[in-house]
Amino acid sequence: MPPHLPDRSERNVNERLVIIPTYNEKENIQDMLKHVLGLQPAFHVLVVDDGSPDGTAAIVKRIQGERPGRVHLIERSGKLGLGTAYIAGFKWALAQGYGYIFEMDADFSHDPDDLVRLFDACARDGADMSVGSRYVKGGEVKDWSWDRIMLSFSASLYVRTILWLGVRDTTAGFVCYRRHVLEAIPLDQVKFIGYAFQIEMKYRVHLAGYRIAEVPITFVDRVKGKSKMSSNIFKEAIIGVLQMRARIARP
Repeated sequence: MPPHLPDRSERNVNERLVIIPTYNEKENIQDMLKHVLGLQPAFHVLVVDDGSPDGTAAIVKRIQGERPGRVHLIERSGKLGLGTAYIAGFKWALAQGYGYIFEMDADFSHDPDDLVRLFDACARDGADMSVGSRYVKGGEVKDWSWDRIMLSFSASLYVRTILWLGVRDTTAGFVCYRRHVLEAIPLDQVKFIGYAFQIEMKYRVHLAGYRIAEVPITFVDRVKGKSKMSSNIFKEAIIGVLQMRARIARP
């Protein structure tokens, strides 16, 4: 694959978009938006809200009025799944011409300051996709029980073994994509909507031959709000990995 030269949108300092899916994140979203909007270089934010009954979208709309052109919102009718929220966000970002597109959680488990490091890994160091990783040298997890850490680490090891995927933190949801990567991925063919969505996206990027870089981060358990984790999420990931191996063809 020939080296990709950044197009004009990728060189534009105002063309970084952070996609944040939300469901009942009123305790976090205002502080998160304030933090991201204060970063340099500048980032725009797209919140994809799945009909939060706690008024998350109303908070986003208020901040939209205060920061026109920097904050955007997609409102959906209900809980349609993490993966579909990101796919909707990716399509919107591509239509708007963004050159660097990020995924992150609203609950501060991802440090928004690390967005700059993810961006640098792509824009300065040449990665096509960068992943905020808990499981490379310098990465760590705080405020998790040892059994939860082992479950997460074992899940990533399982994924790497089955898919031959050279990414240590396969389930990470703190990511930067360069535009051309998402343009090359058949987004309408991405099947999984929960925990396995993050695995499938990395697998598709890997199979397409793009370079994935892992950036060490410290992952912190949420302080405010309720975790969205469930046993069904892990079941989808375990079974989904086998389905990916059989369904997604290698080039």
